[in-house]
Amino acid sequence: MKILLVDDHAVVREGVRRLVSSTMDAVIFESASGREALPLFRKERPDLIILDLNLEGISGLELIRRFLLENDAASILVFSMHTEPIYAARALNMGARGYVSKSAPAGELLTAIRRILDGMRFVEREIEAELATAQSSDEDPLQRLTNREVEIMRLLGEGKSLTGVAEGLGISYKTAANSCSRIKEKLMCRRTGDLIRLAGAMRRP
Repeated sequence: MKILLVDDHAVVREGVRRLVSSTMDAVIFESASGREALPLFRKERPDLIILDLNLEGISGLELIRRFLLENDAASILVFSMHTEPIYAARALNMGARGYVSKSAPAGELLTAIRRILDGMRFVEREIEAELATAQSSDEDPLQRLTNREVEIMRLLGEGKSLTGVAEGLGISYKTAANSCSRIKEKLMCRRTGDLIRLAGAMRRP
């Protein structure tokens, strides 16, 4: 069994590798970025991809799209710091087979890996409950955002300036500013400061 682990933190990669290797017979390939991950994916054709969303350059959401364009049967498990339902919903809607946060117990990550390798889907229990609640309520305004706009919200929530957002996504400052204006319209925020506070509120301590 081959697993491709994509995360920009070496400590996280080491922890996941040790956890998986201690319970499964797997060859694990590691990548710190999307640029490194794509050629590894093409060469090794892994049975499972464990993917972080917070990546410099090519984002995790964009990687999901690219992996599935090349192989629509690719099995992708998102392993992210984000516990907000919007990120899980986006990843699953784009074709990921599972979603587990980095705050989940180690056993839940192992369960997710096994379930997905068995052809099933798996979402961390707490996030799955929140997704069900969100789907049964009125439309969440955040669902109106495009994937790029969700990425901008993520970076704003991390404290990045518009210049930092532009650099993080590889776009011009003008494009970042125009996208920010569209997000404010969709979320009915009058000021950029209100948008930044909302983005920060999406991040749980």
